[in-house]
Amino acid sequence: MKNSGAKESKAGDSPSRLIDARIKELNDWRGEALARVRVVIKQADPKVIEAWKWRGVPVWEHDGIICTGETYKNAVKLTFARGAALQDTAGLFNSSLEGNVRRAIDIHEGDKIDEKALKALIRAAVALNMATRGAKKKPKSA
Repeated sequence: MKNSGAKESKAGDSPSRLIDARIKELNDWRGEALARVRVVIKQADPKVIEAWKWRGVPVWEHDGIICTGETYKNAVKLTFARGAALQDTAGLFNSSLEGNVRRAIDIHEGDKIDEKALKALIRAAVALNMATRGAKKKPKSA
């Protein structure tokens, strides 16, 4: 699967390298938090594809967008594209709760990430993407 965000990257830079550069450029707790969640995402789904979209947003995909990793002055925001459809038994979602589709996790300085719960959420998002993708496939006509 080709990365749709690659065309927005700097000449020749892969999305993964751009994410590496963002983490280094932040050079504070936000970079550490983004690096930590990135590791958790890759552990939860070794087949995840990293993308760089919308002029500078790290995106993790598997049969569709799993989540984005936006950085703000006071938070690192993991926005799950279809979070409203996911079971969040650990209560990780703490932002964008009013929407019908997306849900987000705002991570603030000093917050501890429940890695086990985050991995479960990532895997549930992948399963939802895969199930929906399979349902949308139509047989090709002869």
